[in-house]
Amino acid sequence: MGERGPQNGTVPHDDLLDTPRGPARVDTGLPAEAARALLVLGHGAGGDVDAPDLRALGDAAVAAGLAVARVTQPYRVAGRRAPAPAGHLDEAWTAVLGVLRDRHPGVPLLVGGRSSGARVACRTAAAVAAVGVVALAFPLHPPGRPERSRAGELATGVPTLVVNGDRDPFGVPEPAPGVRVVIRPGERHDLRGDPAATAAVVIDWLREHGWART
Repeated sequence: MGERGPQNGTVPHDDLLDTPRGPARVDTGLPAEAARALLVLGHGAGGDVDAPDLRALGDAAVAAGLAVARVTQPYRVAGRRAPAPAGHLDEAWTAVLGVLRDRHPGVPLLVGGRSSGARVACRTAAAVAAVGVVALAFPLHPPGRPERSRAGELATGVPTLVVNGDRDPFGVPEPAPGVRVVIRPGERHDLRGDPAATAAVVIDWLREHGWART
């Protein structure tokens, strides 16, 4: 059965979960009714879960009937800005997802995030048995280094939505089987121009798959 919250709202910044890489923090928003799905979102390398696109998507998804968990990686909880190695990020994320699945049983699991968080979600989608991936500002390559493509990480094996700005210096992925790419005109890597419109793109995609209320 889906998770039902006592009211539409967000759990304060005090929900710490142990991982092999230190405590991670989880901010959870619950819809007023039983959740149709659980969407778990990760932040960018030097950013946090209060990035405009993540906040806008989280609020819109809760309003559309999903439970939303925004996960702060252990290195950011510890106050560091330099990201942990990819393997450490994936390990901590996977541990948090195990707890969140137990908290929200019986609903589809969707994973995603922005930039580095999108990469983590893509790399671990199969391991956590996600049914879909939302990748905001997926960093296709380091700026000025198109030969170092990360396109292979988007081969998640499940429906994957990529939303990137057309002015993103990290590049814009190409569509592929199972991978839909939506390009936001005038947006850069931070997707700050119109976060609500970016969120609306994702909600429409979620509705197409039956994961959000119409």
